[in-house]
Amino acid sequence: MRIIRKKWIAGVLAVMVITTLGFTGCGSSKKEEKSAKTTEIKIGTMDLVNGDLVARAEKYYEEELGVDVKIVNFDSGKDVNTALAAGSIDVSELGSNPTALGISNGLKYDVIYIGDIIGSAESLVVKNSANVKSVKDLKGKKIATPFASTAHYSLLNALKFEGVKETDVKLLDMEPDDINAAWSRGDIDAAYVWYPVLNNLLKDGTILTGSDKIAKKGAVTADLVVARQDFEKQNPELVTKYVKALNKANDLDQSNPEKVVSDIADVLKISKDDAEFQRKGFEWIQGEDQLKEEYLGGNIAKVLKNTADFLAEQGSIKKAPDLQTFKDHVNTTYLEEALGK
Repeated sequence: MRIIRKKWIAGVLAVMVITTLGFTGCGSSKKEEKSAKTTEIKIGTMDLVNGDLVARAEKYYEEELGVDVKIVNFDSGKDVNTALAAGSIDVSELGSNPTALGISNGLKYDVIYIGDIIGSAESLVVKNSANVKSVKDLKGKKIATPFASTAHYSLLNALKFEGVKETDVKLLDMEPDDINAAWSRGDIDAAYVWYPVLNNLLKDGTILTGSDKIAKKGAVTADLVVARQDFEKQNPELVTKYVKALNKANDLDQSNPEKVVSDIADVLKISKDDAEFQRKGFEWIQGEDQLKEEYLGGNIAKVLKNTADFLAEQGSIKKAPDLQTFKDHVNTTYLEEALGK
């Protein structure tokens, strides 16, 4: 992935300080009384390779929303959570790990859309000189990943699925840029990371497994779209129009993938070949399909619950909320309206 996600653990206290009001307990915002007409929507982005890039390139947000659109860039889901807690953005994309973290810490937002399911764009790569042919061969090796990230979650599951204990390897908490430098120095044997760093490591490395394969075994990671509950209550029509814009982007991906690749290249300022390669590393889910049980209809809440359990085990949160809490924070109202249901 292109985005550099910073340490989630370091941001937990900051988020908790801001979110002193505790759990929200309800994600079923309906059309309620609205305040004075909103003239601007602030959309958070991490430049993830999903429909958000296309909606921006094609001006779908401006076309659908009919208000001023302010795009706010973030380097990490931790920063997105902090901005949402402060009310400085209205809607945003972020990974399933920081989403689970935010909900666990009482942030008042709902999951309203799936940006993408993370696939091979996040992968476990090993140095060719490390003499490692499988995940089981990693015992005794040094593996770097950003702790409490989706990559960290996938890495620990990759080890578990192959019967390798966490204590059998030396795990190092590093940001992607630091991973790149450590790899060049020969300080690490393997890394679980995303593009563009992953692409650099592959120059003298080999992929052992990826988040696409890990997901098929039950450990799904995703990039989700959330909306502040206060904003939802005051501007339900705007949230629906926002979702319509994302649906249009996903529709374009189906009807004109070449245009989508071009849009990704333009926004990220990369070559079309690189854009196409990165696009293949994610699964974009059509709006109609997102309502199914395997996605927003039930499974995403389970994914968030499993992720929260993982965060609790890692010490990022004291205790994971129950499954119902995550179900309460998945709101399909706007997607249903966007689809005319």
